[in-house]
Amino acid sequence: MINPLFQRLALLATVLTLIVIVLGAWVRLTDAGLGCPDWPGCYGMVTWPSTQETIERADLVRADRAVDSGAAFREMLHRYVAGFLGLLVLGLAILAWRERANPLQQVGLPLVLLGLIIFQSALGMWTVTLLLKPAIVMAHLLGGMATLALLLWMTLRAYHPEFSPSVHTRRYRWPVIIGIGLVAIQIALGGWVSTNYAALSCADDFPTCLGQWWPEMDFREGFVLWREVGVDYEGGILDQPARVAIHMAHRIGAIVVVAWLGWLAYRLIREPLLRGSGWLLAGVLATQLVLGVLNVVLGLPLAIAVAHNGVAALLIGVMVYLLHRTIPRMPGR
Repeated sequence: MINPLFQRLALLATVLTLIVIVLGAWVRLTDAGLGCPDWPGCYGMVTWPSTQETIERADLVRADRAVDSGAAFREMLHRYVAGFLGLLVLGLAILAWRERANPLQQVGLPLVLLGLIIFQSALGMWTVTLLLKPAIVMAHLLGGMATLALLLWMTLRAYHPEFSPSVHTRRYRWPVIIGIGLVAIQIALGGWVSTNYAALSCADDFPTCLGQWWPEMDFREGFVLWREVGVDYEGGILDQPARVAIHMAHRIGAIVVVAWLGWLAYRLIREPLLRGSGWLLAGVLATQLVLGVLNVVLGLPLAIAVAHNGVAALLIGVMVYLLHRTIPRMPGR
């Protein structure tokens, strides 16, 4: 039997990770990524400048950037919640190590997650110190999604340590694994769109872009992953053809993901033991598709844009759940 405290902490950490991802999207989409120009504090404070006195003091710390108390609050709220998540993962690693004699207890994964959380903290710091460098911001997003996926996997295995899928359901494990890979690539493309401010590069036009099916695009410039250090990337630095290339790559990726996961959902719905999971996948996939289209045609409303990030995380969660339902358990995992 798995320690019930480990189970509850794992579930809490999984839910909290989803919240951190949504908060991170809120911070990014409200241009609050540099709301605090330093790390881990904010203008040298543990909280954020909120009074006239603290705002004046903050102005002395960074005279070249106007203090925005609202942006600073959003940035620090994200850091506080992420910090609490880090403490939870540390607790999980300690509990797992103490229970290592239990053959059902996962030990390696909690330790990997602790290392991932530490690396995520470093990426959070570099996001600020490298002035929203796109490669770092995208890596931070992918790290958050990986944390969610691994925590959910650990939670499912903790609550169902001896679960073993039937022979009929095991045959879907490779389609699910491929689906996870495609979703991960699409999330990376979405992160690249966001960090390069390319979401509105098609001028509210769908399904065409700038009135054309294949507008002028510069893929070479749009997908340079590592650019100069010291440049302030807030607002983006790419020209229109490069941003359009990024945006269209994300649309093409969406077609591939919808085709594969749509086919997978159809197959799962026809499988009696996985019918509910198939409908769940179909529902989340359809929601994500609608949100993506609405982002374009409505000009990236904040609530819909944040929801698009959150449902992407839910889609990863559904795929991890399907993996749990289709792949046999291995000791220590």
